Amino acid sequence: MPSDLLEISDLIVDYDVATLQPRPVSRSAVVARLTANGQRSAARLVQRLPASNDTLDFEACSLALLRSHIELQRLSEEFLQADRIRCVLLPLLQALRDSGVKPPLRIVDVGCGLGYAVRSLAAHGRLGRDVEIIGCDMNVTLIENARRLAEEESLSCELRVANAFQLEQPGHIYISTGVLHHFRGAGLNAFFAGQRQGHAFVHYDIQHSVLSPWGSWMFHQARMREPLARHDGVVSARRAHPTQTLLSAARSATGFTCASLDGARNLLGAMLRPMTATLGTRAELWEPLQRHLGPLRSRLGPTS
Repeated sequence: MPSDLLEISDLIVDYDVATLQPRPVSRSAVVARLTANGQRSAARLVQRLPASNDTLDFEACSLALLRSHIELQRLSEEFLQADRIRCVLLPLLQALRDSGVKPPLRIVDVGCGLGYAVRSLAAHGRLGRDVEIIGCDMNVTLIENARRLAEEESLSCELRVANAFQLEQPGHIYISTGVLHHFRGAGLNAFFAGQRQGHAFVHYDIQHSVLSPWGSWMFHQARMREPLARHDGVVSARRAHPTQTLLSAARSATGFTCASLDGARNLLGAMLRPMTATLGTRAELWEPLQRHLGPLRSRLGPTS
């Protein structure tokens, strides 16, 4: 089986990045691509999805993604992902304030899905009244449900159907969870290049380790019921980028000072810290950030 496996969620929906309108997806083409990649069980899952004249039913695919994201939220909750992000955002925001960046300070969550991180930070983050939190995703179904959940708690945040890198007012800090492994090669470079307009970024993703796929399989078998979530969750761990790949792409695309946070130095570290972050700031912000990181500073890898 090839090492560069494909995720079903990346194949069954497609969007025009300029207009954000969905584009038709051929079921047979997706099945053929998965089969050619040696992923016959994934091909069978896609073959069972509704289609009309071989075009996958967009609403049915969106609902499958919604069910998967509902289950994936458990992963973020059990890994205390919002707390991890908050611990990095607080010193980043203080570094921006120390450097004279004018408020409001905008945090943009790229590919926010159901907006778990955005909603959690709005509810419990205590990031400051000079901070705006914005979640962006191209999937209308996910954003509509994220907005509903935010409105039920009267949370002060925005959730938009939008390209996070084409906002009228760019973000100061870009964040994401479980997004980086979806990009490869030029796509990964373009992802980071879109953040040159900002001041900093912190992107969490699965730790690259021989243990990660096994841990992911056990968790998804125990906790997930949606077939798409079970499949893509394990494949995500297989697709996780090595730290150096991420740092090299981030540095070359942005010119920022970059480092990993919570990168595993051994197998025990990979077990205890299943998520790692790629952190970057403009050069002039790195020293102020160091002053405010506190104990987190010891968990930083070498700068790139």
